[in-house]
Amino acid sequence: MNNKTYAICNIETDLKNIDFSQVGESSASTIRRSLDDTLFVIKYISEPSFIKDGTVKPSQTLTHSEALELMRSDAWSEPMPVEE
Repeated sequence: MNNKTYAICNIETDLKNIDFSQVGESSASTIRRSLDDTLFVIKYISEPSFIKDGTVKPSQTLTHSEALELMRSDAWSEPMPVEE
């Protein structure tokens, strides 16, 4: 069972405020980004201080299954090419 929380954040306003020692990603280069490069996702078990204090305000917080569903959406995944 995955007990992590997944937070969707804004690249322009939030990325600079992420303390990567408090989340499951190690740096800005390891985050998952939306295809339009406006959003990113971080995961954590304990709520990071930068979210608790309001420095970063995620647009959504998701469970693991909700995050997987979002990552399959057109905004986050390229469509698979159809082979003929």
